[in-house]
Amino acid sequence: MADHEALEVRLQQLEERLRAVEDEREIARLIATYGPAVDAADAAGAAALWSADGVYDVEGWRMTGREDVEAMVRSPGHRRLVQNGCCHFLGPAAVTVRGDDAVAVCESLVVLRAADGYPERETSATESGLPAPGYVLWRAAANHFRLRRVEGRWQIAVRTSRLLDGNPEAHDLLTAGVAGRTD
Repeated sequence: MADHEALEVRLQQLEERLRAVEDEREIARLIATYGPAVDAADAAGAAALWSADGVYDVEGWRMTGREDVEAMVRSPGHRRLVQNGCCHFLGPAAVTVRGDDAVAVCESLVVLRAADGYPERETSATESGLPAPGYVLWRAAANHFRLRRVEGRWQIAVRTSRLLDGNPEAHDLLTAGVAGRTD
């Protein structure tokens, strides 16, 4: 009987560990989906990453609910980025899962194609004779996510993004996220 009980305990531990790995993978995939969605101007796809009452706070611009996220992706400013060529890249996320709640943190870059004067960039030949690179780094940011599992699916409850420009708030987001804290 002791062997059977020990096996049951090991099986339960294995199931818990597998669930944790699956949760982390699902959250990492959700976060990685944001860039391709907004770069393809898939407003509905980007908005679906958030919970119905989810919040996206970018430098004090607070979007509440999927409708606000969708409106941002459909906005003339964002459409101009997409039409000129852009890449929203979110780096690997450090994820901490606690039941149906999770915290994740990553850094992000937005790269823009230097075309038609946006952004300003010299595109003549380099010293090697090759054309100058056609892309420039526009912004780098810290991203802190609070996520929750709703009806079996992970969704963003709150995403806070701050520029990595020496701003202590950005540094605090990174520190809190790595520690798995929601503050």
